[in-house]
Amino acid sequence: MANPAYLAIVGPTASGKTGLSLTVGQQIGGEIISMDSRQIYRGMDIGTGKVSLRERALLPHHGLDIRDPDERYSAGQFARDARGWIGEIHDRGGVPMLVGGTGFFLKALTDPMFQEPELDQERLASLREFLNGLTLEELAGFVRVLDPERADAAAGGRQRATRNVEMAFLTGKPLSWWHEESEPAEPPLMGMIVLLDLPRDRLYDRINRRVGEMVEEGLVAEVEGLLAAGYGAEDPGMTGSGYREVIGYLQGRLTLEETVEEIRRSHRRYARRQVTWCRHQLPGSIVVLDGERTPEEMADQIVTEWESSAGKGTA
Repeated sequence: MANPAYLAIVGPTASGKTGLSLTVGQQIGGEIISMDSRQIYRGMDIGTGKVSLRERALLPHHGLDIRDPDERYSAGQFARDARGWIGEIHDRGGVPMLVGGTGFFLKALTDPMFQEPELDQERLASLREFLNGLTLEELAGFVRVLDPERADAAAGGRQRATRNVEMAFLTGKPLSWWHEESEPAEPPLMGMIVLLDLPRDRLYDRINRRVGEMVEEGLVAEVEGLLAAGYGAEDPGMTGSGYREVIGYLQGRLTLEETVEEIRRSHRRYARRQVTWCRHQLPGSIVVLDGERTPEEMADQIVTEWESSAGKGTA
C-alpha cells in the first residue's frame, strides 16, 4: 500500500506505552489517539492510568473523556471515530498515533467489522434494562444458547456478552453470523505497528508498583465520587479492573490490603490476556521492541522505522 495511515504503539498494561508515545510524538509531529476502552470515560482517571493534563499539553490527544461511565462504547464506534480523527490529523499535516492496549480497537481498523444493521432503539433500551439486571454468569448462559460459537464472549466482560445477546435478540441472527456473512463496513486501514515486549517478571513488577501508586494517588476517593454521582457497579465503565475491587472494599467485603492485592491480580490477568492477543492477532509485519531498553533508545528506533516506512510505503 501507500504510506502507512498511522503509527500504533501497543503492548500490555504498564509496559510504558504512554511515556514512549509522548517522546516519539514530539519528534514526528504526532497527535495521539487513545486506544484504551476505559480511558474514554469521564471521571475515571486514576484507575485507568489516564494520561495527565500536563502530559496532554505536550501533544493533542483524542478519544479521552468522551463517554460517561454508564454509557457503552464499542470497537465499531471506535473505528468510526478513529477514521475521522486520522483524516483530520492528516489534513493538519500531523502523524496519527494510536496508543493503548485494547486490541479489539486496533483490529476494528485492520480487519473492519460488518456493516451493522439498524436496531430498534426502543426495543434496545428495554432489552438493555433487562440485561443490566443479570449477573455475568447469567449473561454467559444466554450467549451459550443464542450463539454457541461465541460461548466464551463473557470472558471479555459484560459489554461483549451483552452485545452478543442484543444482536441475536434484535436481528434474529447471532453475532457470529454477522461476522461471517456480512460485508465489512470499511476497507482495512493499515499502519506501522510497534509492540512493546517485556519479560513477565519485569511486567508484573511494574504492574504491582503502578497499582500501589493508584491507591496512594486517591483511587478509593475517585470510586467514592463516581458512586456518589449515581454510577453503579454494573455500569460499563465501573466493571473494569480496580473499580470493581474498590467497590467491594467500600461495601465491606474486602480490607484495603486485600483490595490492593486483588487489583494487582486482576491487572496481571489482564496483561496475560493482552500478551496472548498480541501474539495471535497482530500481523506478522510489526516492529517488536525490547521494553527494557531506555525510552530514548526505543524512541530513536521508532522514529527511524517510521521515517523509513513513511518514505517508502509499507506492504
